[in-house]
Amino acid sequence: MTHDLLTALRPLLSAEASAEAHASGSDPGDLEQTVWLRLLERLETHGPPRAPADWLRRAVRAESRRTRRTTRHERPYDSDPADPGAPTPEQLALTAARHRALRDAVARLPGRCPRLLQALLSPKDPTYREIARELGISQGSLGPERSRCLGCLRRLLTPEVAAREVRG
Repeated sequence: MTHDLLTALRPLLSAEASAEAHASGSDPGDLEQTVWLRLLERLETHGPPRAPADWLRRAVRAESRRTRRTTRHERPYDSDPADPGAPTPEQLALTAARHRALRDAVARLPGRCPRLLQALLSPKDPTYREIARELGISQGSLGPERSRCLGCLRRLLTPEVAAREVRG
């Protein structure tokens, strides 16, 4: 009996769900699946409806209205909170702290190193020729100077980034 009822209602449900889904802004397959679930719940608790086709039409319209209400009240996030690509507040705070530590260390470097590294890290992405002109040094000496400055920076940052653990 139940199998015959489901088989008989399948084309009607498909047609009704297709017609109502577009008005509610939902997917016809989702609407159809929800109504099937409602019908199965009803069969379990109350048995088959007296007029299955009428019940099915009313159920489709009711689910469509519920979907419209839900859509009106819910606002989507700009990004998915569970998205692994979106940084968490903790990650943002740690990144900001690392950037501060790097800027502070660059400022403590000797000689031309602070200006050279700031130029190399500039968002304007200047060429070596532009950096050499700005610092008043030859373009050929930028590579060795950069290496010395990065070595100094590495030595300054090593104590700050080394793991703090008890040695014994």
